[in-house]
Amino acid sequence: MKQITIRSIPDKVKKTVQKEAERKGVSLNKAIISLLERAVGTNAPEKKKRVLYHDLDHLAGLWSREEAASFDKTLKTQRKVDTGLWKKSG
Repeated sequence: MKQITIRSIPDKVKKTVQKEAERKGVSLNKAIISLLERAVGTNAPEKKKRVLYHDLDHLAGLWSREEAASFDKTLKTQRKVDTGLWKKSG
């Protein structure tokens, strides 16, 4: 489609578009198109924004102190560096 120029956008509309763009993590252009589609009833289902690093939140605070200590001990042994594996060869 052709480009459209819109002049004299009210401040409230501008702020709404900016908030929509931030909320969806998209450009102002895509936010405007999304809002227009919603207003005229032709919009596609909204894609949900992907949330990172919250996949284990439901487990937080469920371990006993003993279980947490055991886990930390196991991690400590896994974090040891075998210096023999890191020597330069050649």
